[in-house]
Amino acid sequence: MELTDYSAYEIASMVRRREISAREVLESALNRIDAVDGRPGTLDPGPLSEDDLQRVHAFITRTEDIARAQAEDIDRRLAAGEDPGPLAGVPYTVKDIFCVKNTLTTAASRILSNYTAPYTATPVERLQQAGGVMLGKVNLDEFTFGSSNESSAFQPVPRNPWDLSRAPGGSSGGSAAAVAAGEGALSLGTDTAGSIRQPAALCGVVGMKPTYGRVSRFGLIAFGSSLDCPGPLARTVTDAALMMNVIAGPDPRDATAATAPVEDYLANLETGVKGMRIGLSPDYFRIRYPDDQTGELLEEPVDPEIEAAVMDAARRLEALGAEIVTDVPMPHNRYGIPAFFVISRVEAASNLHRYDGVKYGYRTPAAVKDLQELYRRSRAEGFGLQPKVRILMGMYVSAAQYSEQYYNRALKVRTLIRRDFEAAFDPQGRYRLDALLAPTTPGTAFPLGAVYGNTVRMQYMDQLTVAANHAGVPGISIPAGLDKDGLPIGIQLIGPDFSEANLLRIGRAYEIATQDEPWRTAKPRVLQAVP
Repeated sequence: MELTDYSAYEIASMVRRREISAREVLESALNRIDAVDGRPGTLDPGPLSEDDLQRVHAFITRTEDIARAQAEDIDRRLAAGEDPGPLAGVPYTVKDIFCVKNTLTTAASRILSNYTAPYTATPVERLQQAGGVMLGKVNLDEFTFGSSNESSAFQPVPRNPWDLSRAPGGSSGGSAAAVAAGEGALSLGTDTAGSIRQPAALCGVVGMKPTYGRVSRFGLIAFGSSLDCPGPLARTVTDAALMMNVIAGPDPRDATAATAPVEDYLANLETGVKGMRIGLSPDYFRIRYPDDQTGELLEEPVDPEIEAAVMDAARRLEALGAEIVTDVPMPHNRYGIPAFFVISRVEAASNLHRYDGVKYGYRTPAAVKDLQELYRRSRAEGFGLQPKVRILMGMYVSAAQYSEQYYNRALKVRTLIRRDFEAAFDPQGRYRLDALLAPTTPGTAFPLGAVYGNTVRMQYMDQLTVAANHAGVPGISIPAGLDKDGLPIGIQLIGPDFSEANLLRIGRAYEIATQDEPWRTAKPRVLQAVP
């Protein structure tokens, strides 16, 4: 077993006891990246080779020099008797939507392809201060606009380590793929409609969307400012809890960061689920979406194997002492994607206006006659299709003559979604849930190219995750087996505001209950040929 395959918790413990050095862990992670990742994404990749098709391609930028300096500093501090922090020597990656000082920060877009950040995002800064070792910036959908990682301007796009012909999900696809392939024990991602949980499910790793504001957004390049949530991707629930301990908390530089006290997420992690009330909602076992040809509203159940995994989890948690509450209504879940279409596009259009070819980022090399042409050419050449679509739609639905019909109505729907969760979690109400148990995705990983290009169909991949973003509540996706094709199945737990500790406890109880299942020992296919 390579050092990079140990959990973050184990790595930090061994490094702090000086059983291994941070430098040794780093070299193991770099060797793994060399073995499985292939060339980083670039703007002009040329045709894909046969070797490209056999690689993960999680990275846009590798930061080996930074990582070596950090690892050496940790080893030096340990030798001097100092405490390097709770993540001592743990290798991690960062979704390239976070600013890191003196490091290329692209948001996977041509328009930021030459942008070197002058400061570091708060969550990354906290990972650095805790003794983590940053391996590099990983790929994503352009400006996080997508659910498969195929919209990135930096090609080749990431591939799913369990089946390299399939998508890793998105927009944190590079993060999920890197963790699944052992290219670092942790990754920092963002979740706007499920962009941590969905790729975590498709890649067989743990992904947590914290309560809105629980983790600072300072230094995060915004998509939907009222929806974006930074959070961890890891291989175990314990590692997710460890990372949450580091990144959560108030931040005077972010006015939306919550000031509520932060729990020690490891303290009661293994105290079990006895007495907890965990709900199941029929509204999370089907998706409703418009036919992309006729516009007819269709309904489909989730994959039967995924439904079976959720029900098996419910039985196991019940056997551990939890009370399972069935038929919890979440009637407005079906409207989560239409509301997201409107709200997120308005916020995206507002956030994208800052990219004008003047202050920073890409500027057209063509001769222009005036400032307006400079803006037009720079944006036309710098933005990919998805940012352009979102700018146009956001401007349309927020226009004065349409805002009541679309934007204001979408905000009202978001309030109704929030009220569904409040009713389910109300300690004096009918259901009194500690958590809702549900599928993370309607199906397992889909082939690359199968959905990309159909914006509506792609968006509905997030129908089971987006409601938590509208409501601002926390959620976590955990692995729950493999389907008949050997692809990971993910299930999620959603809880009331600031209930991350309870969600982690439930996830850890399920992890322990299934630790002897054969699927727990299965490796992603990309690792089966790696010593």
